[in-house]
Amino acid sequence: MTQGWRVQAPVVAVVALGGGAGAAARYAAALWWPTRSGGFPWTTFWVNVAGCAAMGLLMVAVTEVWDVHRLVRPFLGTGVLGGFTTFSTYAADMRGLLADGHPGTGLAYLAATPLAALTAVWLASWAARRTPKRRRSPG
Repeated sequence: MTQGWRVQAPVVAVVALGGGAGAAARYAAALWWPTRSGGFPWTTFWVNVAGCAAMGLLMVAVTEVWDVHRLVRPFLGTGVLGGFTTFSTYAADMRGLLADGHPGTGLAYLAATPLAALTAVWLASWAARRTPKRRRSPG
């Protein structure tokens, strides 16, 4: 039990540090680009899409391209990008749009966010996998 904690404590610490940094970046984005009441929540939408694209790049980089320290993946993936993306805010935004009488905007947001996020992961992963292959192939 004590040995397990000694191994896991650094992971918990880097996830907490990364999560704080990611959440602070997301909060800053919400302050810089506030969403007007009843409007499409573009900031949350783009935060989630950008975070998912970064996750696609990161996962390819740390699993297929580089050998990285064991704490890099939990710091960047679970911590920074987990704190940056916000699918709970997505759900709350969706609920707010419906409750405030904007069902069209809410349903568009409901459909567009997961579609764009999954597309971003796929495109970023695909692009990341192609880039090293080009570098490795002789002219």
